[in-house]
Amino acid sequence: MTALRRQMDADMVLRGMAVKTREAYLAAVVGLVRFYRRSPDQISDAEVQTYLLHLIQERKRAWSTCNIAVHGLRFFYHVTLKRDRSTFSIPASRQPAKIPHILSTHDVRRILAATSNLKHHVMLATTYAAGLRVNELVHLRVTDIDSARMTIRVEQGKGAKDRYTLLSVRLLDELRTYWRQERPRTWLFAARGTDQPLDPSGIQRAYTAAKRRAGVIKLGGIHGLRHAFATHLLEAGVDVHTIQRLLGHRALSTTARYFHLAPPTLLAHRSPLDLLDGPSTPAPTAQA
Repeated sequence: MTALRRQMDADMVLRGMAVKTREAYLAAVVGLVRFYRRSPDQISDAEVQTYLLHLIQERKRAWSTCNIAVHGLRFFYHVTLKRDRSTFSIPASRQPAKIPHILSTHDVRRILAATSNLKHHVMLATTYAAGLRVNELVHLRVTDIDSARMTIRVEQGKGAKDRYTLLSVRLLDELRTYWRQERPRTWLFAARGTDQPLDPSGIQRAYTAAKRRAGVIKLGGIHGLRHAFATHLLEAGVDVHTIQRLLGHRALSTTARYFHLAPPTLLAHRSPLDLLDGPSTPAPTAQA
């Protein structure tokens, strides 16, 4: 499996696939190998289908998890092993599409005020004010903050795409306060005592703790701040095409599915951080 795993990973790298996608696809093949205890190039399509049935019936895996496994296994057999076709599949999902629980501006303000230290406060504020995915947040470099153009560069986001998003005056002030205290060198939010990116699980935990302290009971993790970014901008009148570019979505339908469309009156150079009700809450000063 080792040689095949290296080949599969190389095939995915050549196609510019994201790290998390590569990890998920490799895990799908590893799961199949562990189930049959033999090399995957010796496993038939019928056996793959039996394994998928096992995931659904015995292991009670969600449809989305099984769908990722199908895509990963198809990649392995079609691209890495160069088989002409495969016959394994899972039925289309019959589950209704779920919309996320959207945080109000009041919810966001309470969460930001409840963060336990400056680093966490600024990370959550940046996630919300720039509409970032958590992996994009932890891979921000100091040089990605462009105060001259009031933009944040997001390098190699989902789909291996670069883009620019908003940098508001308020967020810039908080980032400067954070920089004076922490003096990050390469990565804006490095792991403690290193110059390596912070593990995403760290800020996820910080968000969950802040939400609990704030008394916000709406379901969802830190990605809810990205949903709130889009929703609050739309409600403020920013047109959906602008929001699409800021989020880095390829298709407009991906942007529109999260919220009801509002009158598209553009508000230029505004960040959701500026839309929070009430006066600005001072950032905490405890060490990260």
